[in-house]
Amino acid sequence: MTTSTTLSPAPVIDATAQLLTERYVFPEIAEQVADLLRHRLAEGAYDVDGAEELARLVTADLQSVNSDRHLRLKHHADPVSPEQGAATLASMRRDFDTSLGGAPRVQLLDGGVAVVELAPMLFPLEWAAEPLGAALTVASRAQALIVDLRGNRGGDPDTVAFVCSYLLDERTHLNTMHWRSGERVEQSWSLPHVPGARFGGTKPLYVLSSARTFSAAEELAYNLQQLGRAVVVGEPTLGGAHPCRGWTVHPHLEATIPVGRAVNPVSGTNWEGTGVQPDVPCAAADSLDRAHALALTRLAV
Repeated sequence: MTTSTTLSPAPVIDATAQLLTERYVFPEIAEQVADLLRHRLAEGAYDVDGAEELARLVTADLQSVNSDRHLRLKHHADPVSPEQGAATLASMRRDFDTSLGGAPRVQLLDGGVAVVELAPMLFPLEWAAEPLGAALTVASRAQALIVDLRGNRGGDPDTVAFVCSYLLDERTHLNTMHWRSGERVEQSWSLPHVPGARFGGTKPLYVLSSARTFSAAEELAYNLQQLGRAVVVGEPTLGGAHPCRGWTVHPHLEATIPVGRAVNPVSGTNWEGTGVQPDVPCAAADSLDRAHALALTRLAV
């Protein structure tokens, strides 16, 4: 494994500030943050020995204006490709290969209640459709379903729509993305057909959340909650609703810049900064037992 060495912060800050002003979803905030980074560079705040420490300092400043948790300078211990998005994709692929494709657990609990854990990410749909479709098809025969997102840190909005499609009966408007580039607006809908069998839109459905649940995993919970389809059980989530892209700005550093914002068709807003608020608040460690008990009570009725 390659470790970070002494580096000049100026090129990293210049590249990051330029990406902010060109790409960040909120142009006015981008100018404020870029100016802050340049000011901090000039006063010597980034005169540190290694890329990892620089990443920590810059990330704190990036998030200091509007607390956007997707706005980061990420450190990678191994050198990463300069190709746009390559650093994130390589890291995701390693996680995909060691997590059964993002569905590491399918379990049947007492009373006909199934649990499907989706972790550590909702991987790109071209990778994840087969394993997720298989897991959700197995669970489709259950009397009630618990989707465990407590350890899920985000992923692909298309995969969110894919999972939602197994949990609804009809094609449904889930979310709308407003992109800065070209001021495009893009709607997300559940699919009219899915591989395998649907769990469907009527049987009891619970989603487990934690303070670590983030980004696309939050969208999955939020979509189902706003539609009245699922009961969210656990802790408020981390609060990141802005889809982002990654650019390598140093062999060990990647700037992740939000390039769009989500608007839910039911609420007219999103979970940015607030997180998804659970319908049944409890400690994340207790949420599975709590959801199981709720499901058994519902089924008994």
